[in-house]
Amino acid sequence: MQLADNIVPLLTLIVLETILGIDNIIFISILADKLPDEQRDRLRYWGIGLSMVMRLGLLALIAWIMELDQTLFVISGIAITGKGLILLAGGLFLIYKSTKEIYHKAELGDDANAPDTAKATFRDLLIQVLILDLVFSIDSIITAVGMVEQLWVMYTAVIVTVGIMLVASKPIASFISRHPSFKILALCFLLIIGMSLVAEGLHVEIPKGYIYFSMAFAFLVDVIQMKTVRPGKPGN
Repeated sequence: MQLADNIVPLLTLIVLETILGIDNIIFISILADKLPDEQRDRLRYWGIGLSMVMRLGLLALIAWIMELDQTLFVISGIAITGKGLILLAGGLFLIYKSTKEIYHKAELGDDANAPDTAKATFRDLLIQVLILDLVFSIDSIITAVGMVEQLWVMYTAVIVTVGIMLVASKPIASFISRHPSFKILALCFLLIIGMSLVAEGLHVEIPKGYIYFSMAFAFLVDVIQMKTVRPGKPGN
């Protein structure tokens, strides 16, 4: 009976983790484009695999994770917690990276990426992936604790979600790489996620439904535009 009672929370948690994982896949895919072709899959698999190790490790430190919700200090009436500091740092990092990539893609063009590509190393990009993994992991674990009590449910959800991400990462990365307009859209998505992390760190709650609905609507518009405006065909 206990197993049956945990099925719905487990499935709900898997869906939630998968949605959060898509943001991670997009970020990893955009960074992977800076590497030679033979290293791109390696960065994706290492990034996703290490995110699983990180989340499983953090689950073992669940008591410490929950203490991150305690107030450390107060600024202008805003209680700053350990979780808030991590979300603020992660959100600002994501905003910086997204804004920088949008500038390179939209203003400087693809040729401007050549200097960055020369400087970018597998290790540097993997470190950037792990920074964002840490932010998303702590956020998702605190959310998971509020939904379920059994640790095995959380461990199962993490493992299943990582399996889904490993399967979905290459098709998503290939799609983004083939369509430059979707790459800009994906960067805008990451910019929105970064802003929502900063807002959450300051205890300003932005309903996740609004964020993902706006993303889905923008994605649908881009798909319609891609289907109706063919290369060489002037738009209306």
